[in-house]
Amino acid sequence: MQSVVEHLNNYNLILDSQHGFRKGRSCMTNLLLFLDKVTAAVDRGEGVDVVFLDLAKAFDKVPRQRLLAKIKVHGIDGKVAAWISAWLSWRKQRVCIEGIASNWRYVLSGVPQGSVLGPLLFIIFINDLELRIINTVLKFADDTKVFGSVLNEQDRMVLQQDLQKLSEWADIWQMEFNVSKCKLMHFGSHNRQLTYHMKGKQLEEVNSEKDLGVIISSNLKVADHCHHAYATANRMLGLLSRTVKFRNVDIMVRLYKNLVRPHLE
Repeated sequence: MQSVVEHLNNYNLILDSQHGFRKGRSCMTNLLLFLDKVTAAVDRGEGVDVVFLDLAKAFDKVPRQRLLAKIKVHGIDGKVAAWISAWLSWRKQRVCIEGIASNWRYVLSGVPQGSVLGPLLFIIFINDLELRIINTVLKFADDTKVFGSVLNEQDRMVLQQDLQKLSEWADIWQMEFNVSKCKLMHFGSHNRQLTYHMKGKQLEEVNSEKDLGVIISSNLKVADHCHHAYATANRMLGLLSRTVKFRNVDIMVRLYKNLVRPHLE
């Protein structure tokens, strides 16, 4: 595992757009870079259109033979590639409900979630997602957004063509964008509020969207996110009030610090 990570890092094989499961990268770096680019464009008086993409069952749909081909393209071959292939093969799963279990079935696609190696294999698989894309793409594992300044119809066509290329990538690599969950957001007071399509369906326009745990608003204000954080913390505080009967000061402070304050922070 460590040797694979070092190989990818030493040769800069993972594109800078990927912020998931990488040393020195996080949700915060993804969001800071995104907001920096958007606010800079809005300050210049430009309109910015952002499409928040949703890959349907991303980790579960990864086709294994195509994944193994991409692993070799990234220079991972020999015994390591053979070990990864063996690790992915002949996996079984079943469903258990109230002590009753289904028959075992072979798992024919996907990378195991909850494992250490699974997320790394996934970011290798999705690494070339934006190679033909003109506008900016940012990723955190499968959470992806594409955005750019849109000043005229030509800019809109470029972004629309990027969406078409993303759909073509998904078709080639046997993945699927859930178009009904892909959202469009317009930023900037001079935004022309243009429309976009994926797979023949017009994308839904929204004024706010949760991105990596943070509610992003089209006016770039934090009020919606603050209200959500307050409401979540308040519900947790109410839960403690209803369920904790022995209200020792030390116990209540500990519960508050662990269960309520993190939402406000």
